[in-house]
Amino acid sequence: MRESTDFQKEVEQGIRKTFHKRLFTPFVKGINRYRLVEEGDRIAVCISGGKDSMLMAKLFQELKRHDKFPFELEFLVMDPGYSRANRLAIEDNARMLGVPITIFETEIFDAVYDIEKSPCYLCARMRRGYLYSNARKLGCNKIALGHHYDDVIETILMGMLYGAQVQTMMPKLHSTNFEGMELIRPLYLLREEDIIRWAAHHGLHFLQCACRFTEGCSHTREDGTSESKRMETKQIIARMKQFNPHVESNIFNSVSNVNLSTVIAYKDKEGMKHNFLDEY
Repeated sequence: MRESTDFQKEVEQGIRKTFHKRLFTPFVKGINRYRLVEEGDRIAVCISGGKDSMLMAKLFQELKRHDKFPFELEFLVMDPGYSRANRLAIEDNARMLGVPITIFETEIFDAVYDIEKSPCYLCARMRRGYLYSNARKLGCNKIALGHHYDDVIETILMGMLYGAQVQTMMPKLHSTNFEGMELIRPLYLLREEDIIRWAAHHGLHFLQCACRFTEGCSHTREDGTSESKRMETKQIIARMKQFNPHVESNIFNSVSNVNLSTVIAYKDKEGMKHNFLDEY
């Protein structure tokens, strides 16, 4: 194993120099644009063991180093029943990167083992609940998840192609079950290719999917779409980009330029459906 202190310094120096423009700049831009971090916040940075959440932890540490205003961080890892090897991989990466994680254990994998219909959807919902609950125990008012720009545009397009709806993955949300708590997505403006480049540059290896049920199969994500559909959507976007280099930003910006007078129907915040014929 590499000397953790030296490697930690190498990674942090990389964020300040080599990857500053591609990683730290859009991280701060997203936080400022969507007002994700505010004075007095105590944020649970939720680490799954993958590249996105581990990078998010390091970016938060760098933001904290700038000390523009007071806020606190907790680095939270939920073990839903990982294999010993996967648990050790998370712990080793956190140690090398200098991320002081707090791990709590659940039996989510066992709980969904016999569920035949959408076990991954149920698992994801249970994970979210446990994260909120344990973050609150640590005195946090926000949980931070590692979804990035590519997740956002893929979700928009998948909603249209497979769900017959126009919606997006929001940069922040109020919790419906944990009053006073919020979910934030600080990597909202980061590109996946830049995150992959960062991990490769430092020779880092992270968990992909550590679920015992999904090896070798197409599994369902929390948004109700399968991993195979997400890959199909990635491929569609890549093909479209060959003909239109602005297609990704156009998809991203489309949900910020909705003209309600030109849609057939829409739902308001209470779920009430409005049809254009109502006021025609």
